[in-house]
Amino acid sequence: MNTETIASPVRTPKPKWLRVKLPTGKKYTELRSLVDKYDLHTICTSGSCPNMGECWSEGTATFMILGNVCTRSCGFCGVKTGRPDTLDWEEPEKVARSIKLMAIKHAVITSVDRDDLKDMGSIMWAETVKAIRRMNPNTTLETLIPDFQGNERNIDRIIEVSPEVVSHNMETVKRLTREVRIQAQYERSLGVLKYLKDNGIRRTKSGIMLGLGETEDEVLQVMRDLRSANVDIVTIGQYLQPSKKHLPVKQFITPDQFKKYEVLGLEMGFRHVESGALVRSSYKAQKHLL
Repeated sequence: MNTETIASPVRTPKPKWLRVKLPTGKKYTELRSLVDKYDLHTICTSGSCPNMGECWSEGTATFMILGNVCTRSCGFCGVKTGRPDTLDWEEPEKVARSIKLMAIKHAVITSVDRDDLKDMGSIMWAETVKAIRRMNPNTTLETLIPDFQGNERNIDRIIEVSPEVVSHNMETVKRLTREVRIQAQYERSLGVLKYLKDNGIRRTKSGIMLGLGETEDEVLQVMRDLRSANVDIVTIGQYLQPSKKHLPVKQFITPDQFKKYEVLGLEMGFRHVESGALVRSSYKAQKHLL
């Protein structure tokens, strides 16, 4: 059974449901100024998120730690890849201070992959969560973590600081994983999510993007696999090509099809299913605490 799709010829305009409003508003301007002033890396800017205007205008943002250069070269991602800079051990305090300045009630933290480090960045992850908690005791946290190559000691560092939600994205279906994520492994990512849940994380979450050539059956299989790992929350969005160097969009998924996945996901037992063309993993993240 094939996913209901609309073909995407070269240079064909995006469907109307993918049109994004330009960022505006006083709150957006304030956050833009703070991010620039403190030289913070946000996935909103580095990942070219289509929801940046909406989220920043509402006073929320997703912070990216461990620099803004990734050691992996995934075919879908707009974050720069290459040799990262030396770690900035003042980064945890910078992020925590900015969350306080912005009066954020629920913060989302993500990072680049740092396979160049022995601990793969997990110590910095833990220090960032601790710094946020010290400076912002009433702020709840979601951490969108890399796979840490499946190393349990590194994952344990996340579990020990106990964020309210821990997320790790599958990104795509099993068949396309090697092409889309290159250095990642489908089963390893599932194992990370299961390990988190089995070791005390109250809310686990994962996300996938559509439009890379997957079928409906393959999408539903990812969702079933996530439920088998006791994942609570899933996000499903449309892949948008960051540049000509990245993987092309093969389909634009219709709103009706996204709604179908939402309904089926809730029937499978997910606590929350965010499914829509512009949905990204941190979109409406605060509601996932419920």
